[in-house]
Amino acid sequence: MASHARRCAVVGLALVAAVSAACSGGAGSHSGSAPPHHAATSHTPAGGGNAPNPAPTESNPPGDIPDNQVYVAYRPGGGTFVFTGFTVKVPEGWARTDQKNTTVFTDKLNTVRIAAASASSAPTVGSVTNTVVPQLRTQVPKFASPKVSEVTRHAGRIVLLTYQGDSAKDPVTGKVVRDAFERYAFYRSGHEVDLTLSGPVNADNVDPWRIISDSFTWQ
Repeated sequence: MASHARRCAVVGLALVAAVSAACSGGAGSHSGSAPPHHAATSHTPAGGGNAPNPAPTESNPPGDIPDNQVYVAYRPGGGTFVFTGFTVKVPEGWARTDQKNTTVFTDKLNTVRIAAASASSAPTVGSVTNTVVPQLRTQVPKFASPKVSEVTRHAGRIVLLTYQGDSAKDPVTGKVVRDAFERYAFYRSGHEVDLTLSGPVNADNVDPWRIISDSFTWQ
């Protein structure tokens, strides 16, 4: 009986030791790794090193003529126009192109076009509506939204035609811009001068265009 009791005691002690070792090993394994939900959580600081840099801010929106733009008086030469009895202010530094009775100033997305012609009578809202608008429909891509009215400028009462159209395709990028146009028809003594200002739709060029159109003067 005594030997049987000793064998039972030894077996019991062995079982206790085995259980203790198993528990100790499991605890060590658990403490060495984070719980699954902790491992799936990332705490990368906002604006970390992998975030892209903000795009640079433009000093002026596309198509806006700068507020500090300088204007200079332009008077056509006899080699370009059949008559030279007028002046108009144009933005300084813009590229200039001369054709017969037409001079064009351009810079980026904006254009100032000055065209002169002989005319037997002064343009009216009716004549511009019935003659000029149909012509422009065939000349300006996606011509739209024509509006003809009389306005007052320094030179007096004149006819204004506003409309929209697509620009010519950029030869480098192939991009086409939707443009807004203001066409002013000035008239005196058998001579008509058409001043057309254009730039991207939604560009804030109200003040520059007013400066240019208000500067037109007969000599």
